[in-house]
Amino acid sequence: MRARLAITSSNIHTELREVVLKDKPASLLALSSKATVPVLQTAEGKVIDESLDIMLWALQQHDPNNWQHNLSDAQQHISQQLIENNDGEFKFYLDRYKYADRYPEHTELHYRQQGEKTLAKLESLLNNNGCLLGANWTIADIAVLPFIRQFAFVDKDWFDQSPYPAVRHWLDDFLESELFKRIMQKYPQWHEGDDATLFP
Repeated sequence: MRARLAITSSNIHTELREVVLKDKPASLLALSSKATVPVLQTAEGKVIDESLDIMLWALQQHDPNNWQHNLSDAQQHISQQLIENNDGEFKFYLDRYKYADRYPEHTELHYRQQGEKTLAKLESLLNNNGCLLGANWTIADIAVLPFIRQFAFVDKDWFDQSPYPAVRHWLDDFLESELFKRIMQKYPQWHEGDDATLFP
């Protein structure tokens, strides 16, 4: 999701190949030994197979919404910390919260409470700024929001009553945005020989 968000924001057109992970095409396996999505191959043949790296690549090409290029050194430092926490500790507990039955070492409640430590940090930043680093989205917001969306929908009734109103408002703005609606369009599974599908 966040790779598609950055590509769409950057106004870069790519050829999209929608993959079903239970039926991975041979060309994906040949392109990336990780065999996970997203994977991007540039016009020069470079392969990028991490979503954050795809975001950075797209924003280096074109960053019309200033998600990355106008950040101060201090903002860049905070952004890096937020993304590292999101992709590390928060995602660790998110996965266990979503699939608590696969991780019986602790309860679902325990995993949620560990994830809430990140929500509390975000709540403080959002109360101060509206977005994580200021009044507008930056790469930090876009890199983190898709994971907060996952966390929220594990138990939406709980989330809607949780003590994080700024996080809820921030997420709602994202879910109601034209950008989010654009990237959520459904595409058919790609097969070898199919006509090219441009994205966005």
